[in-house]
Amino acid sequence: MRKEYDFSAARKNPYASQLKKQITIRLDEASIGYFKSISEEVGIPYQSLINLYLRDCAATHRKLNLNWK
Repeated sequence: MRKEYDFSAARKNPYASQLKKQITIRLDEASIGYFKSISEEVGIPYQSLINLYLRDCAATHRKLNLNWK
């Protein structure tokens, strides 16, 4: 490695806004099983499927109809 690097011509990462952030979330076993079974069918990791589904919900402003009685 060099002792000194020149970053004067460097630019910001254009994909920085698309980076993912690791979090902890509690999901029930049935939900995880559902996404795992779909992931085996389509060949996409189940965590990516969950992310795609949540992103779609956010993009379409889908909301749950919660009625607490």
